[in-house]
Amino acid sequence: MDWFNIFGVVFVVIIMIPNIVFAMKSKDGFYNKWENKFVETIEQIGRFGCFGFMFINIPGTWFGWWSDEAFAVYLIADTILVAVYCVIWIICFQKSSLFRALALSIIPSILFLFSGIMSRSVLLTISAVLFAPSHILISYKNVKS
Repeated sequence: MDWFNIFGVVFVVIIMIPNIVFAMKSKDGFYNKWENKFVETIEQIGRFGCFGFMFINIPGTWFGWWSDEAFAVYLIADTILVAVYCVIWIICFQKSSLFRALALSIIPSILFLFSGIMSRSVLLTISAVLFAPSHILISYKNVKS
């Protein structure tokens, strides 16, 4: 089943867990202080693309890992990135800071971009290129506002 990446599903589910817990604990939810509809739209397109293309591989746009070693590097690096993401969420859960905002936006950006490059997924890489700068910018602007 070359069209489905179970590891991508696992990575996405794990990074969503702290976000779901945060949403459940935050009665007011997340309020976006910096409103830029264009950047927000690009971020959302990139976000949903990244989530989907982490585990759905569309033939002709996904070329797979070029070797078993590349696949192993993908698994190790993504596992480390997901673990660091979760640890930062745990440590900084109650503290709103520039470090938290940037770390929690840069790490998934790297995760998606690295995964797209390593799996040679054109659509995941494009989605990550859309997602990363817009997500990081929105996170930064919300802390600085």
